[in-house]
Amino acid sequence: FFVPSFAPSNIIMAMAPSSRLGPVAQVSLHNGFRVCSLRRRRHVKTYAAKSEGMITKLARVFSEKAKSDYERVFGAMDKTRERLSVADELFTYWQLDEYEEALEELEDVLLTADFGPKTAARVCDSLRVEIKAGKVSDGSEVKALLKENIRQILTAPAGEGGSDNPLSFPDDAEVGTVLVVGVNGAGKTTTIGKLAHRLTSQGVAVALAAGDTYRAAATEQLVEWGKRTDSPVVVKRGEKEKPPALLYRALEETLAAHKNGEGTDGYADVLVCDTSGRLHTNYDLMEELGKCQSSMQKVMPGSPHETLLVLDGTTGLNMLNQAKEFASYVNLTGLILTKLDGTSRGGAVVSVVDEVGVPVRFVGVGEKLEDLQSFDADSFVDAILPAGI
Repeated sequence: FFVPSFAPSNIIMAMAPSSRLGPVAQVSLHNGFRVCSLRRRRHVKTYAAKSEGMITKLARVFSEKAKSDYERVFGAMDKTRERLSVADELFTYWQLDEYEEALEELEDVLLTADFGPKTAARVCDSLRVEIKAGKVSDGSEVKALLKENIRQILTAPAGEGGSDNPLSFPDDAEVGTVLVVGVNGAGKTTTIGKLAHRLTSQGVAVALAAGDTYRAAATEQLVEWGKRTDSPVVVKRGEKEKPPALLYRALEETLAAHKNGEGTDGYADVLVCDTSGRLHTNYDLMEELGKCQSSMQKVMPGSPHETLLVLDGTTGLNMLNQAKEFASYVNLTGLILTKLDGTSRGGAVVSVVDEVGVPVRFVGVGEKLEDLQSFDADSFVDAILPAGI
């Protein structure tokens, strides 16, 4: 049978109860194979997958935008928006013959809103080029250009897929792999629980690896998340097992279970790995992260497919220092912003993306399981800039 793309998700899942594809798929049955069509941005790619064995590819795990949570992101950026409100006055009284003075003031405003010096200068230099070229003249046009420049910075590293595709795994991967890293207290383990919930709620089987072997409480916390999301958890075996060895074993076991098919203990389509929180200035622990990546690559070349850095949204430009250090030790593919509240510093987020060249994939907008949303650049820019801009 075929399910049309416009059918409601509850109808799709009712017609195909055994499918792990989630609501974005079309499903058919042909010669003992499930033929699964995953919707992409501009085309449809079709995979034939036996019910035992191959993973249904998850390039579009999260198809929805985060616009439904715009109000929560908006509230989280009160501090940044208040500081940038000064810019609105600059544009209101904009005069073309005084644009240099106005741009200098704008750069100062961006700095007070936690934009880094390089990013603030880049934004203003871009405005300067357009003004000199005669492409903008009045304040309203400069406002619009400022907004677009910031949006382009946030979307540039994500490429064509943008925020529609926050997780991406190779087509030939039997199991998708995600490594989650960050400093102490950033919210890694909680974020992993929310990510597991988002995946399992869309029919994707998830396994968790408790790679934080230094804190017993971290393992206990991840085991609890595993229970809440119905996800098996690979934990430390013996006192001497280090994080690289644990992740090596976790991936081996997950691959073996996947080959044996659904219903096997430990079966998963995606393995999400926790790591120990560490200061980005601790050389030994940062070196260990590199070893974690290497150990997973030995089991499955190219893994981990995603390495996500969790950043506390309230720490300002310290996020930039953290991101630079982590990027020098592991191949970062995305950022997750947590603890978004009224004190969050949105300007620093723009600078991290600008200078490190890694896109924001998710934002944590609350404490509930459902409160991990795909990042949407348009909504974020609207949240950090005053309504007049």
